Amino acid sequence: MSVGHYENFPVASLLLPARLREPVAVIYRFARSADDLADEGDAPPDERLARLQAYRDALDAIAAGRTPADPLFGDLARIVAAHRLPLALFYDLLDAFSQDVTQQRYADFGELLDYCRRSANPVGRLLLHLFQRTSDENLRDSDAICSALQLTNFWQDVALDYAKQRIYLPRDEMLRFGVDETQIARARVDGAWRALITFQIERTRAMLLAGAPLGRRLPGRIGLEIRLTVQGGLRILDKLAAAGADMFRHRPVLRGFDWPLLIARAL
Repeated sequence: MSVGHYENFPVASLLLPARLREPVAVIYRFARSADDLADEGDAPPDERLARLQAYRDALDAIAAGRTPADPLFGDLARIVAAHRLPLALFYDLLDAFSQDVTQQRYADFGELLDYCRRSANPVGRLLLHLFQRTSDENLRDSDAICSALQLTNFWQDVALDYAKQRIYLPRDEMLRFGVDETQIARARVDGAWRALITFQIERTRAMLLAGAPLGRRLPGRIGLEIRLTVQGGLRILDKLAAAGADMFRHRPVLRGFDWPLLIARAL
């Protein structure tokens, strides 16, 4: 899932077994607070990177068997030990957030997917470790869902990201469809723009559907949580398509009236 913007996806919801809500909430706090260091406020890049390095130092302490004094990392040390969570996944998240500070453009889809591998996939993998369901098949489907959710977040937030000087649309695909950065700057939606975004929507939808069997494979409320999350991503893509790829004037979000439909589809 996207760690920067969670409004599409339930986090530590009542659907999860009670014993897992607290560790999921700790993972969320870690990811969200670290992402905010990269994204929020007016701090210069060097200061943002230094703050993210402090997070790495705290992970190093946990890896060495020490419990950091900071309450967040104290909680993190506890759940890592209790559930044997791989610290490498937390380091991957920090790498992605640091990349957001230093890289604003992506040459091709492969480069973008590598970012998703570190920015989104670790969250899904950590959840599977909590669920004790880390088969190769489950990890593969989780990666497909999480990367697709991150991409969905990018397509709904083209304008917001551009305000931060970032473009996640692959540069080679923009060129292929005849789109340049001035269209984003001017919020110009024409045939070329709609073709580019439709291509992104359909590829992202295919990724979500490819990973969707995970929600049927996992039992009970855990499986329902995953199915609901997938349906949330699909709904955002549907809304973006219905808006004619105009996320500048009609940014797609989930609203209260969407949830009965999502729950019915998930069930």
